[in-house]
Amino acid sequence: MEVKKQIQNVRFNSMSELLGFLPEDQLEILEDLRGLISDTLPSIKEKLSFNVPFYKQHKGICYIWPGAVSWGSKTWQGVEFGFNYGNLLADEAQYLERGSRKQVYNKRFFSTKEINHELLIAYLLEAAEIDELMHREKLSNQRKR
Repeated sequence: MEVKKQIQNVRFNSMSELLGFLPEDQLEILEDLRGLISDTLPSIKEKLSFNVPFYKQHKGICYIWPGAVSWGSKTWQGVEFGFNYGNLLADEAQYLERGSRKQVYNKRFFSTKEINHELLIAYLLEAAEIDELMHREKLSNQRKR
């Protein structure tokens, strides 16, 4: 019998299960970011994927990854806010961290005081615009076939 290696330390069936699992500091940051996303992009869809909230219109736009939810054996402090296509954002302020990733850029927060709402709103609007352009391009390419 083959034993599958578990990638994560938890499995949530709902957002309320995730919220109940998080330490208070990460919960506060996650709720702040969720509110920012829903206020900025009211039609965006929220879905648990990899046991954390991911957001999409046509393709993935962004995610919120609390450090208490592991990836592999790693957990961390704070909450990571990432853009699926961060490489396409202007990011003139160089606010987002790139690390060794080519496409996904993120920012880690350790308190709500660190969150630059104004800048994240601008990035969310730009990411939604990029998502719409990519969707239109895909539809246009499909029509040409």
